[in-house]
Amino acid sequence: MTTLPSTEIVPSDLAPSDAAAPEPLRVIRLGTVPYREAWQLQLQTVDAVRRGAATETLLLLEHPHTYTRGRLSPDSHLLLSPQDAAQRGAEIVETDRGGLVTYHGPGQLVAYPIINLRGRGGPHWYVRTLEQVIIRSLSDFGLPSNTAPGLTGVWTSDGQRKIAAIGVKIAAGTTLHGCAINVCPNLQMFDAIIPCGITDRGVSSVAAELGQRSDELSVAAVAKAVSRRFCAAFGFTPDGDGE
Repeated sequence: MTTLPSTEIVPSDLAPSDAAAPEPLRVIRLGTVPYREAWQLQLQTVDAVRRGAATETLLLLEHPHTYTRGRLSPDSHLLLSPQDAAQRGAEIVETDRGGLVTYHGPGQLVAYPIINLRGRGGPHWYVRTLEQVIIRSLSDFGLPSNTAPGLTGVWTSDGQRKIAAIGVKIAAGTTLHGCAINVCPNLQMFDAIIPCGITDRGVSSVAAELGQRSDELSVAAVAKAVSRRFCAAFGFTPDGDGE
């Protein structure tokens, strides 16, 4: 079971107008964590944050090959059986997040913010802000991106290829699940699903759009940018970058 290592905790300062003193944010890099294990870790952290036993947290990690289904995912969007998935070295996980079916795997940065939305904004504001965090992070690498009307996530500037997916859950005002940015994953893994239920647009990655090999673009570098942009967007002042 993955635990939150104190050596990787990076405190940041949050100073909302109605607070007497700034609150810390933990930005934690966890490496590669199996999906179910990371999910359990999120639940434990959510509980600790609600009880005041832990500060708000941003988990940054990668998953092994995994196909996940959101609460409303129809069977027709998953184009392979559990046996077929196993042959690809992947597992299929039913989740309680919003959104439909998607893929997680090596070369994809996953960000799980566990923060209190009370006093900040509602679910719509939260998702739109996450999109802007990603867009600004990608701009740090010279990659223009944008949102697409009527769709969730971040897309290439022409709106034809999805670079980042978002699927969240908000319970009692606390967030879990989050977003996945395709930095340099194996894009062929998406061929086994209808990503997010969208049939008329493609999936891409930062490396593919920039014309870089996967060994020229690191998940760690993108994680550093996301950490900085996340803190700026949500009103945190980072003391460090989550490395």
